[in-house]
Amino acid sequence: MTAATEPTQEETQAYLPDFCAPGTVFVIVLVAELVAIVLTLAAHEVPGRFLIELSKTSFFVLWLALLGSAVMCLLRKQLESAGKTRAFVISFVVLEALCLVLSELSWQVIRIFGQSTIIDDAHMTFILRTFAISSIVIALAMRYMYISSEWRRSIVLEAQSRISALQALIRPHFLFNSMNTIASLTRSNPAQAEEAVEDLSDLLRATMSNPEDRSSLKQELEIAAIYQRIEKLRLGDRLNVRWDIADLPMRVRIPHLTLQPLLENAIYHGIELLPDGGDVLVSGRRDGKTLVVKMSNPIAEGKARSKAGNQMAMSNIRQRFELAYGSRGTVDVDVDNGLYTVTLRFPDDEASS
Repeated sequence: MTAATEPTQEETQAYLPDFCAPGTVFVIVLVAELVAIVLTLAAHEVPGRFLIELSKTSFFVLWLALLGSAVMCLLRKQLESAGKTRAFVISFVVLEALCLVLSELSWQVIRIFGQSTIIDDAHMTFILRTFAISSIVIALAMRYMYISSEWRRSIVLEAQSRISALQALIRPHFLFNSMNTIASLTRSNPAQAEEAVEDLSDLLRATMSNPEDRSSLKQELEIAAIYQRIEKLRLGDRLNVRWDIADLPMRVRIPHLTLQPLLENAIYHGIELLPDGGDVLVSGRRDGKTLVVKMSNPIAEGKARSKAGNQMAMSNIRQRFELAYGSRGTVDVDVDNGLYTVTLRFPDDEASS
């Protein structure tokens, strides 16, 4: 008998939010207050007592929401390792039990410490009504979490498929040109041809075998430098890439395959179309906790190639930046004074950690 496969963290982590995070607690409190308002509106009968009834309902619902968040915060690691179905059942049972305990405790406190009309129902009626309402609210909340987790999972899978597509998007013309360059060097300069084969092998290995969504800036620069060396063999003095990136932290992580496609676009849509070639300038700087990387290349007026490949690579990078950084990361394009400039802005994760 084979052992049961343990669910991976990715299968449950998106399903259960971080109940310890202040932002999650704020949303839970907000939703709890909205539920209290709905319950008060549904049961409100006496004019002029809406705020009083709302305060009583809010007091109970908010206590339940805060205690539930605290319990789920403590149990989150165990639930993440249980799998989605068991996590749902355990979470539902725990929250329902907490609700019943709090309901009974509230009833007993009111019975012992005062003649109060905070709870107007009979004992069993109050318990059963609380159980029915909490069951519906908790089930809807758990269903929302499931739908939200599936939506996030579909976004991650789509992003991973796009990364795989980009990794496979080594343009045929680049491979053909590289092989032709290597073939011509085998007679005139065998040592350089061997070096070119090794560079091409390293580039293919780096672009196609990395399973991670992100890599360090140092790795991205190394991939771009390998690509530059291969293209330099073909274009010779027509290609000059200037690197001004001394101020950038090399360990910062960015989406995998970001710089090499930009450099390839700069060469294919710019330098290669110019009779005398030109310079590609790659510069980087800090702007507070944000890192800025720019890549500029001259434009060949009237000799533009089809923009489909360029737009696909730019769209891919934009989407992966949005997924990785949200509003904190941007990819901007500017065409001015005969230069095509791509500007990447993303947070310095080392500075924020």
